[in-house]
Amino acid sequence: MKRQQGFTLIELIVVIVILGILAATALPKFFNLKNDASTAAVQGVAGGISGGNAINYAVRSLHSGSGVAVTDCSVAGSLIEGGLPTGYTAQTSAVTAGNTAACTLTGPNGQTATYNVTGIN
Repeated sequence: MKRQQGFTLIELIVVIVILGILAATALPKFFNLKNDASTAAVQGVAGGISGGNAINYAVRSLHSGSGVAVTDCSVAGSLIEGGLPTGYTAQTSAVTAGNTAACTLTGPNGQTATYNVTGIN
């Protein structure tokens, strides 16, 4: 009796159909990654502004001649190296010295993120 080796044509077709179904269900998830990446980029810039503001506040508290006076949400954008990236806009609203305000950053694709700014003269 001869032994059969390999796969039958039906087995190969079934595997191809299953792979096609899996690909069809996973593919739409990959198309939405661009929007998720844009949102994450805006949140990253907002986090950088918050961190830069915290460092600036500490430096300016110790030495009033160092750092930058922060009296507005948009001034905080200058606290990251190179300033705000192209296409980003920071909300313009006053922040009084010693108080913390929640400000909004808008990215080039319209995504927004919130960052905190502590005012200091």
